[in-house]
Amino acid sequence: MKQEIKEVVIFARVSSTGDRQDYQRQVNDLTDYATRNGMKVKRVFAEKVSGGKRNEEREELMNMIAYVKEHKVKKILASELSRVGRNTLQVLKTIEILNENGISLFIQNYGIETLTDEGKINPMSQLLVTILAEIARMERKTIQERMESGYRNYRENGGKVGRKVGYRKDERKLLQEYVDEVKLLRKGYSLRNVAKITGHSVSTIQKIKLVLAKQ
Repeated sequence: MKQEIKEVVIFARVSSTGDRQDYQRQVNDLTDYATRNGMKVKRVFAEKVSGGKRNEEREELMNMIAYVKEHKVKKILASELSRVGRNTLQVLKTIEILNENGISLFIQNYGIETLTDEGKINPMSQLLVTILAEIARMERKTIQERMESGYRNYRENGGKVGRKVGYRKDERKLLQEYVDEVKLLRKGYSLRNVAKITGHSVSTIQKIKLVLAKQ
């Protein structure tokens, strides 16, 4: 008997503020994954929008949800949770809508899926999604607070916020030194995952990501 080919859609996102990498890398990686696993990509949805927006304000996300419901597509591929939403509540709201319609969300970087092959809710995946989304939110908040504190202390001590001579040269040197890290970040891997894979600290990976965002 010929095995039925499962139809899927791909969802990709990059931030409109500071993150200038192209979402095409996410699309390419997810398309390769689908091909290797005998899936047919029915449509690709991609957006460039601030992660701080609510689901209802994200036109492409809403279009995707409407599309999979109308065309009875039962699986969505995303590179990581942050592509679905950078706010824990918004992520869980999206997943709840998908669950109610029997649509599974596959998160590539963790290899987890929200529904089983039988279309039932996967309790372990649901728990992991909640934890991972909250950890990601806390990491972003901590990084933002540290950056703001650093700038504030620097200014209070008479420092000037601006680029030093040779600044761009130092940035290029940093990217050349961490080629593998740059490749992983451009593929959409999270800071924590890149740190685990390469053995470097999260702070180092964050520095590299900040430089990439300025290009």
